[in-house]
Amino acid sequence: MKLVSFSTTDGKIRPGALTGDAIIDLSGAGYADSLAVIASRLTSAPEGSAFALDQVRLHAPISNPPRIFAIGMNYRDHAAESKMPLPPVPVIFFKLHTSIIGPGEPIILPKATAEPDYEAEMAFVIGKGGYRIPASAWREHVYGFTIVNDVSARDVQFATSQWSMAKSFNTFCPLGPAIVTADEIDDPHELAIDLTIDGEMLQSSNTRELIFKVPELIEYISSIAPLLPGDIVSTGTPGGVGLGRNPRRWLRPGETVTVTVEKLGSLSNPVVAEE
Repeated sequence: MKLVSFSTTDGKIRPGALTGDAIIDLSGAGYADSLAVIASRLTSAPEGSAFALDQVRLHAPISNPPRIFAIGMNYRDHAAESKMPLPPVPVIFFKLHTSIIGPGEPIILPKATAEPDYEAEMAFVIGKGGYRIPASAWREHVYGFTIVNDVSARDVQFATSQWSMAKSFNTFCPLGPAIVTADEIDDPHELAIDLTIDGEMLQSSNTRELIFKVPELIEYISSIAPLLPGDIVSTGTPGGVGLGRNPRRWLRPGETVTVTVEKLGSLSNPVVAEE
């Protein structure tokens, strides 16, 4: 199932299941939002009212996750271009949920940064929570997978040793277009991932290059804090970010950024300047 959030002419945001060119309204089955769907671990759409895809607006598939865990330096080539050593344990920071936007919504470049950057990432969403989850049990706890663009203000990021605020400006977490349930993904570690800006390929890799893969991340995070239904874990970005280029390449108003992950779809967002 592909879990989405959508609205029609009334503007009310509802959870839905995307099937082909139609969306089945899950609110009619008693689900108030996508978090409720995830917590119930629903993976097949019940019968319900349907809307044509071209008659609705898609939003971020979940806007109220308990937490967004983000993993830094989790591809070898990205660590090298950032001139940082390979981490012995996962490098974890947080993105505030207030930074979430959906497909087609603009990334707003704040006046507080001169170095806005892009990061293509595959993320997984927790369905069944738990504490001290062994790596071998990871499939029991993953509800599905989605796409994140971990937009980052590099000058703000490297002004301190703490990264979360530089990653949490409004609109700095494009997410979606759907959460693809785990039963549709045979192996999340064999997915092509790329990022283009106005059609120019800037990142191209495969999730097989992850240093810490999904089972290890679940085991490590849950050894410290219990994972909760709806938690998002964004697994890191491959090489090719603006920071690692010569000359460096920052996001610019008027561009459109597209992240594509095999079997998960494409997430496109225009870039605009803060007024």
